[in-house]
Amino acid sequence: MNSLVLLFAGLAVFFVAYVLYGGYLAKKWGISRDNITPANRFNDNRDFVPTDAKIVMGHHFSSIAGAGPITGPILAAIFGWVPVYLWIIIGCVFFGGVHDFGSLVASLRNDGKSIGETINLNISSRAKKIFNWYAWLTIALVVAAFTDICAQTFAFNPELPDSLTGARAGTASVLFIFLAVGFGVVRNRFHASLLISTLGGIIFLTAAIVAGYFFPFIKLGVNGWRVLLVIYIICASILPVWFLLQPRDYLCSFLLYAMIIGAFIGLVLRRPDVEMAPFIGFHVNGQYLFPFLFVTVACGAISGFHSLVSSGTTSKQLEKEVPDAKLVGYGSMLIEGVLAIIALIVVGYLSKGSDVVSGAPAQIFANGVAWFMSSFGVPESVGKVFITLAYSAFALTSLDSATRIGRYIMQEIAGGTVKEEKKTLAGSVRSFASNMYGATFLTVGLGVLLLVAGYTRIWPIFGSANQLLAALALLAITSYVVRSGKKSWETIIPLIFMFAVTLTALVFIIVQNIPGRNPKAFLPLACVGVLLFVLAVMQIAEAVRVLCVKKKA
Repeated sequence: MNSLVLLFAGLAVFFVAYVLYGGYLAKKWGISRDNITPANRFNDNRDFVPTDAKIVMGHHFSSIAGAGPITGPILAAIFGWVPVYLWIIIGCVFFGGVHDFGSLVASLRNDGKSIGETINLNISSRAKKIFNWYAWLTIALVVAAFTDICAQTFAFNPELPDSLTGARAGTASVLFIFLAVGFGVVRNRFHASLLISTLGGIIFLTAAIVAGYFFPFIKLGVNGWRVLLVIYIICASILPVWFLLQPRDYLCSFLLYAMIIGAFIGLVLRRPDVEMAPFIGFHVNGQYLFPFLFVTVACGAISGFHSLVSSGTTSKQLEKEVPDAKLVGYGSMLIEGVLAIIALIVVGYLSKGSDVVSGAPAQIFANGVAWFMSSFGVPESVGKVFITLAYSAFALTSLDSATRIGRYIMQEIAGGTVKEEKKTLAGSVRSFASNMYGATFLTVGLGVLLLVAGYTRIWPIFGSANQLLAALALLAITSYVVRSGKKSWETIIPLIFMFAVTLTALVFIIVQNIPGRNPKAFLPLACVGVLLFVLAVMQIAEAVRVLCVKKKA
């Protein structure tokens, strides 16, 4: 199969889906030019900031993409390219796009509050508490996993002094942070035009990449990068959104777009064939296609973390509903699907038959795309550093957004405290947790504790937790639509499927990590799996109970 067939077929489907299905959802959910967004109604110049759609798009896409649309398809390719390709297409159009767009709309209708508050209004306060605790625990897993992934990517090994790819990408990333701060100040304090600011930002971004390549002066080990990244995400959580988080994500999006465009041009010029077998089997390397294909390919099809971004940071920045809501909420998911298809083509080209290429997903992707880009004159060594930087930029933007969203969720969990309550121990704890500094400390603190285990151990449970979070978010969106007096088949079908996938995956993980059944068993994973399973069942039971009672009433 020629790669261009897969690429252009996917682009065609996504374009039609954006126009027709995205338009249908926007009309059904009442997207209108007349609606005033929360960003305008509650503008505080810190969290609620009305922002140009192009900047919000950059922030949102950079935040939701993460490393998932690259890592997922490459890992899931053990089953063959056909099932992965079909899941990317169907997942983006009918699952992920609906999930992301619906989460954004529900938050816009609820003063920019999180999905947990949507559950509170449409199901019950008990269901909200269950969801918020579940979401916060998932965020802690995100913080731990992506901090470790970035640290491993940027780390310099003094025993291999000539291996500078990580140091180069790390140096450029740090320079990029200072560039983002400058961009935010120029835009919001000196009110420079978006066009001039963007052109200047792209020029300095290019300079940061060049400086990082030729002068990689930041040569830290894994632990050094962990400390530096923890300091960074704390700042990203508490500083005004326009000062660091928003401009960094916006400028980062150009890096990511450049990677996609470079890979696209390289594919058109190289026209590689996908050498991988279309279908390898239902049971491969101890994994079953159902449910693990649908858990492994998360961000490239549907991801629960996206609902937290849509309702956590994006809904507080959207300047107008038309055309911004559909563009950001539905369009970003489809662009992510394009990236997932490119990642699948890379692994499909490098593999032969049922012999899938081995190695770290980041390395496989960098090697493949660098070769594609060499077709128009980019040296492969330069291409590998650029792709590694872009890959880490995905992970880093998810990391900083996750920390801020975790802070929001913890503040919602703790709520406000009255003067009398603060005199008690419980009141003091709630007061601390409801403060943005305390909430940030708790979120990052739990992430650091999980970080000790390393992402390789927590990654299996993170995938299932993330996809189960998507099912819970779809439950929240469904309850919102049903309570408004409309049928919601477009969310109910994905909802049922995702619950079936994730609950089955959790059972597998629990059984595999019971000591005595597997030499690699890790008991804490089994315990966390049981906790997540119980919380999910409680949420389902609460939703069915409340919605059935309200329907009868």
